[in-house]
Amino acid sequence: MNKLIIATLLGLLPALGMASSEGHLQSANIDLRDQASLQRGAKSFIDNCMGCHSLKYLRYNRMAADLGIGEADLRKNYILGDAKPGDLMTNALRPEDGEKWFGTAIPDLTLVTRWRSPDWVYTYLKSFYVDPTRPWGVNNLIFPAVGMPHVLQGLQGVQEPVMTEHHGGEGAPPAVTGLKLAQPGALTSEQYDAMVRDLTNFLTYAGEPVKLERQRLGWYVLGFLAVLFVLAYLLKKEYWRDIH
Repeated sequence: MNKLIIATLLGLLPALGMASSEGHLQSANIDLRDQASLQRGAKSFIDNCMGCHSLKYLRYNRMAADLGIGEADLRKNYILGDAKPGDLMTNALRPEDGEKWFGTAIPDLTLVTRWRSPDWVYTYLKSFYVDPTRPWGVNNLIFPAVGMPHVLQGLQGVQEPVMTEHHGGEGAPPAVTGLKLAQPGALTSEQYDAMVRDLTNFLTYAGEPVKLERQRLGWYVLGFLAVLFVLAYLLKKEYWRDIH
């Protein structure tokens, strides 16, 4: 019994650690039923992110069908270069070039909201700040020592860190406890938040395009199981009637 309790607690430790480390994340409040938001997020991803990051498990035409994008609109505004509607959403960046320029392999983002979370992605895109010690001159509040430049800085603006002395005790180095906007970007704070929310919404869709269909079918499965349970219960009563 004691071994079972210990094993259960050990199994819960990773989940407890994740919960405590992500307690400061902001809620993305995404809605996978909002096609307009998904379309805007797809356009933001293609315009700002796809030069480096790919979605190698998603095809253009699948995205267009799910998001209500017509073929003419898809070809004009969403497809880069000479790609075709049936192609996967990849780019021409070679992995070795990404490692040389950024110091690490550039990840594909198809599943980023599944191995992180939508809230993490949303908060991450809002948490860049100026840090002259970093190669690209920026750091990130929830991803320290990030190797990615702040490609959305022109839209968000320049954020500076809010520092506190003696964080963690006397003699400890200053720590970043918040961010403040030092130089406005092309968008207001509300507009930037909305754009990042749309982008996060799209990336969440990309990680599981069939999620809404899966959830819809799940209700039918639960209904079927409920009916089956009632029939099984009535059958059990009928069998046991003769025994008693």
